[in-house]
Amino acid sequence: MDTLNCETIYKSKLLTEQHFHGAFGVDFSNCKSDEILELAKKLLTHGIGGFFPTLVTDSVENIKRQIQEIKIAKENQTPEMASILGIHLEGIFINHNKKGIHNEKLFLAPTVENYKLIEDALIKIVTLAPELDANGDLSRYLTLKGVKVQAGHCVSGDLTKCSGVTHLFNAMEGISHRGKSTALSALLDDRIYTEIIADGIHLSDDVLELVFKTKPEEKIILVSDSLPLAGSELTEIDFAGEKIFFKDGKAVSSSGTLAGSTAVLNEIVAKLSRKNPEKFETYAKMASENLYDYHNIQIDGFVWWDEDFNIVAIEKEGVVLYKSPN
Repeated sequence: MDTLNCETIYKSKLLTEQHFHGAFGVDFSNCKSDEILELAKKLLTHGIGGFFPTLVTDSVENIKRQIQEIKIAKENQTPEMASILGIHLEGIFINHNKKGIHNEKLFLAPTVENYKLIEDALIKIVTLAPELDANGDLSRYLTLKGVKVQAGHCVSGDLTKCSGVTHLFNAMEGISHRGKSTALSALLDDRIYTEIIADGIHLSDDVLELVFKTKPEEKIILVSDSLPLAGSELTEIDFAGEKIFFKDGKAVSSSGTLAGSTAVLNEIVAKLSRKNPEKFETYAKMASENLYDYHNIQIDGFVWWDEDFNIVAIEKEGVVLYKSPN
């Protein structure tokens, strides 16, 4: 299928989402496996072929419970769904000085012993504060297990034991002209993969331009960091122990703290591409093939987009599973 009778058409690989907490009213922190399966169906219609459910800081008991729900969902997936590729554990091992919306009362020291309290083979990404990982013991342990270690909610400029950075510039030490910082090290180290939330809210256009000019294109990963508010008609939710409100196009706590995005990944690709249509292929790769390389995976399928970067068709494993009613 090379054309779908559109005047202008763009084509990309299936997108992959490695950092989001839910969408369409589903929250990975408290949902059941059947809700995850329904979400996976909706994600595929948005061009997302694979995803890493992301767990926010919570009690050990609740994290273990949700890991099991995600595992049950993975075992019961069908071809018309986006594939569960692993779990991204964002919370617990982060710095209270950069906590964002996370509940600092539930933080644990980033030690191997504490990680083993919730350890599971399905965890593929762990966000932690490198400065709290004494001697780098947990980072080394995770790396040996094949888990990606990402610096996030932190202040450290030493990323030597990390393979990536979580939502660059957000909840981390920004650029300093007199010393190392997380953001500066991430920009300068071509080895490091950098997540960015390019929803027009989490990063300004100037900062996006800085990232695009500084980092190798193949080391930039577009993520949504979306909340259950995304793609829903909800105006408020309970998340990470707080009330989160949809206000002026943003997800914020009662204190005004930004709490993730309300965009789905394909919307971010489309938003960037509408400003710079000639860079669509680059943006699409940042949401697909760059992640394939990072995680050493392959997802067989394609997304077709119209001239306004709306999705018109989706193919997975040689089968057309979605065509726009328009």
